[in-house]
Amino acid sequence: MTRIDLDCVAISQILADKGHRVPEPVCYPDGYFCRPPAPASVLIPLFREAGEWRVLFIRRSEHEDDHHSGQVAFPGGKLENVDSDAFDAALREAHEEIGLAPEHVSILGTLKEYHTISNYLVTPVVAEINWPVKLVLDSREVSRVFSIPVSWLADPENHRVSWRSLKGAEEEIPVIHFERYEGELLWGITAKLTVSLLNLIGLLNTRG
Repeated sequence: MTRIDLDCVAISQILADKGHRVPEPVCYPDGYFCRPPAPASVLIPLFREAGEWRVLFIRRSEHEDDHHSGQVAFPGGKLENVDSDAFDAALREAHEEIGLAPEHVSILGTLKEYHTISNYLVTPVVAEINWPVKLVLDSREVSRVFSIPVSWLADPENHRVSWRSLKGAEEEIPVIHFERYEGELLWGITAKLTVSLLNLIGLLNTRG
């Protein structure tokens, strides 16, 4: 059963009780990275519109020297000296990238840190945002902001798991790909965090 009526108090409690369990870590082979991961964080923004939960995403701007260029993502980035913690970093990045002011954000909790293939240790910060709210995009970093209904994301018919070989290693890692939504392709760590969150809070449908 999909509990779309779950409220923010319930989500916060679930994250406090179980958020440290997901997402599951990826097991990289010993020596795969030549240095420790850099700390980073992303904001996973939830909001209600017309009585329905939705998740806010960004599409990154195109840059030749950025291998994440043009990808669907959450607002976020690496921790800077001005950030006291992952919460500060997520709020700062969201403000810089899409003009989302911190006063319009209510932090609900976090998921477990996730070591990405690009060697960042990412803290996923889950939050509710006031909606509607004015957003101003930094075109150098973000080309579009859009949202997808939780009901669509939670349908297992809309996503699948494939296996990707690690560069220079025999191991493979699972990669989640969603079907395109309004032309946007959600995959990789952003898809992983989305599925992990929905599964944790009981909003993910099951087949059968």
